[in-house]
Amino acid sequence: MKKILIYGGSGGIGRRVGEILVAQGVRVHVAGRNREALEETAEALEASYTVGDAQDPAFFAQAAAEAGDIDGLVYAIGTINLKSLARFTPEEIDRDFQVNARGAALAVAASLQSLKSNEGSSVVLFSSVAAVQGFTNHVSVSLAKGAVSGLTLALAAELAPKVRVNALAPSLIRTPLAAALLSNAQLETAIAGMHGLPRLGTPDDVAQAAVFLLSEHSSWVTGQIWGIDGGRSSLRIKA
Repeated sequence: MKKILIYGGSGGIGRRVGEILVAQGVRVHVAGRNREALEETAEALEASYTVGDAQDPAFFAQAAAEAGDIDGLVYAIGTINLKSLARFTPEEIDRDFQVNARGAALAVAASLQSLKSNEGSSVVLFSSVAAVQGFTNHVSVSLAKGAVSGLTLALAAELAPKVRVNALAPSLIRTPLAAALLSNAQLETAIAGMHGLPRLGTPDDVAQAAVFLLSEHSSWVTGQIWGIDGGRSSLRIKA
């Protein structure tokens, strides 16, 4: 790996991916909308950065230009917007789709020339366990993350053999994005108990898989959507 562009690299999973990569001697460029967090991350990782909003298509061209020559891309920007279908506005559904799915597509498109020109390039996107299993109040996130899964397969086919494209599909992870869901200790314990491995995920659980998919060790892996979910997508445990 030469240089990796990480969208959402200032916190949670994206930040942890950057930390692991930098420890391995890989250069990173981080991009997101929180300037203060990006500046702190960039200083800690000795990285360059781009500030912008994933709902703005121009953000991706700017990030790609400022990142320069890359051979890997991680799109770890997302939303968790949980409520019933009847309570959603069209604008909220549009926002979730734009941030999660459209943003992933535009991020790859903006860096496509660089990715194609470097041998062994890899893209890692983020789907969700909610894209393969139905959960109440997950209409918008399931719609958006299901689109990411489809995008992963389409891009993997379109960009083979020059660029590998895979996605990770986590269950609930302890990140700032999930903080509101984890503010209730009783609810947190109940959710943890729904997994075959009865705990919530950590950023490191997911980041280690992302780094593997970026590396030459996964050189024969593309078009895959991996559940990093404590078994929740495939196991039914006793209550």
